[in-house]
Amino acid sequence: MQCIKNWLPVLCILFAGSCKKYLDVVPDNVATIDNAFKLKQEATKYLATCYSYLPASGDMQTNPALCAGDEFWMVAPFALSESPWKIAMGYQTATTIYMPGWSNMFSAFRDCNIFLDNINKVVDMTDAEKDRWGHEVKFLKAYYHWCLLRMYGPIPVTDVNLPISATSDEAQRPRQTVDSAINYIAGLLDEAAAGLPATISDRTTQLGHITKPIALAIKAKVLVTAASPLFNGNGDYAGFKNYDGTAFFNAAYDAGKWERAAAACKEAITACESAGMHLYKFDKLGLSLSDAMVTQMSIRNSVTEAWNAEIIWNNTKGSAGTTDRTYTLQRFAMPRLDPTKITNEMCLGSLAPTLKIAELFYTENGVPINEDKNWDYSNRYKLRTGKAAENEFITNGYETAVLNFNREPRFYANLAFDGAVWYMQNGTFNVQAKNGQLQSRKGNWDYNATGYFAKKLVNWKYVIKDAQELTIEDYAWPEMRLSDLYLLYAEALNEVNGPGTEAFEYINKVRLRAGLKTVQESWTNYSLQPAKYQSKDGLRQIIQQERLIELALEGSRFWDLRRWKKSFEELNKPVMGWDVDQEAAAYYYRPRLRYQQTFKTRDYFWPLDYWDLLGNKRLVQNYGW
Repeated sequence: MQCIKNWLPVLCILFAGSCKKYLDVVPDNVATIDNAFKLKQEATKYLATCYSYLPASGDMQTNPALCAGDEFWMVAPFALSESPWKIAMGYQTATTIYMPGWSNMFSAFRDCNIFLDNINKVVDMTDAEKDRWGHEVKFLKAYYHWCLLRMYGPIPVTDVNLPISATSDEAQRPRQTVDSAINYIAGLLDEAAAGLPATISDRTTQLGHITKPIALAIKAKVLVTAASPLFNGNGDYAGFKNYDGTAFFNAAYDAGKWERAAAACKEAITACESAGMHLYKFDKLGLSLSDAMVTQMSIRNSVTEAWNAEIIWNNTKGSAGTTDRTYTLQRFAMPRLDPTKITNEMCLGSLAPTLKIAELFYTENGVPINEDKNWDYSNRYKLRTGKAAENEFITNGYETAVLNFNREPRFYANLAFDGAVWYMQNGTFNVQAKNGQLQSRKGNWDYNATGYFAKKLVNWKYVIKDAQELTIEDYAWPEMRLSDLYLLYAEALNEVNGPGTEAFEYINKVRLRAGLKTVQESWTNYSLQPAKYQSKDGLRQIIQQERLIELALEGSRFWDLRRWKKSFEELNKPVMGWDVDQEAAAYYYRPRLRYQQTFKTRDYFWPLDYWDLLGNKRLVQNYGW
């Protein structure tokens, strides 16, 4: 099992036995580095190496945020790594660590530092080119530190590479406090942003490179996270201290962190909008769609249409050893949708959103289903038949659960279900998922376990063909969208000043694109708690649910629940779905337990491997492990 064995990045030098092979290549590496920065062609390869450590965020096998939480459930996925589901099932221990380190970030630090130390040696590059590449790598270095911090909390900052002559004592770097590491990351992102362009000028050769809006948006996310309960006044970790007795977490709440976060969000929004970014709206020439369907497609394609104007950062990294960015993800999200291609078994539809997620989305009135005074919450598991007026959402004359009726547009854009209508470029399809029907279980592996399908993640140009062939438009993973940034800003503003005009402005921008009325209108007219939005606590709840809905199925929930310290609450709830093995609707639509999750306070962060603790006396194991 690969583990984060490079807590001391460059420098396995103190571990002479186990790192001997690595140590042996260092003297030869001196000449290699000189050669790597002699000419632009070779330096380009080194820049690509620095980018190569980016996580493949669209890979459900390696990105824990997709399948290691409570958003999806799968049954023993065949031919896939089961590591994310092992974490979701609570099997991780200090001796059995799943998905450790996410990628080898300490090697990334080393290569980024080497690049920054040597890029000015290249003789056939302009100073402007060197400067820009250097700022891109500064961003990458900051981002890699951020990836580790989200997973492990306090980390050793690797600002410079230690020389090969460093002593064993010098190489044993301790973890820094959370606040110190956050400040380092934010400062490095500021440095990076200062030298990055606002937009990509040459889309033929430079798509995927880092820009100023990307750097500022990630800084905003870092600082909002730093201001959130997991890192700001977390009393649960008050006794978690470094080897010298220094507390890793400041147990005292600091309101100034939210002010800093709000300022960073505003700066990022200004940079993004100045660069021409805006919330995506579907507009395809030659198509005549209803307003409701345009809204659905705007929500879906804001994620799956690569390089659209809403995406701040498209992560082009594919799965290890492949160029597959979302191809596999789409195969597992898409059911056997086309009834004329029933022998094609390439579409699995086994990436199944849970019943909890289906219940998360608002009613058509824009409020939670348990708050809407006009929605039949108590009978949500009863049956109802679709009507002709609803045939863009639910098959006319088809019997399905009340839960699936009269929901907001994002419900239908994100999810498909037994009785759902699924619009694609090559036609409109009806989903029928009860036992014996086309989208139902066909074997013991890779079947849909909950009765819901992840429509949002499937590009609308996906085509099921004859035999075992598919046409899938692979898209770069939307690491961050403008709607994400708007909601971060609304959250920070509410924490600073409570409900206010600007906070409502930015949450309502997102709601408007989703086809909903404003927060104020919706809660005043339809909620059982009409004054909820008027208090800081009430608006906080609204903003948090808005984020969980708007960014559903994109991996944001995994990290948001952690930073809000709500994972303990949510990941100790049962994982539920419909009784998918039943033929009759009356039996199919019974909530069925799929798994009882367990989450402990220690699980907010990954454990360190014992190898690291033995090798470095200054490292301290994470709380509870």
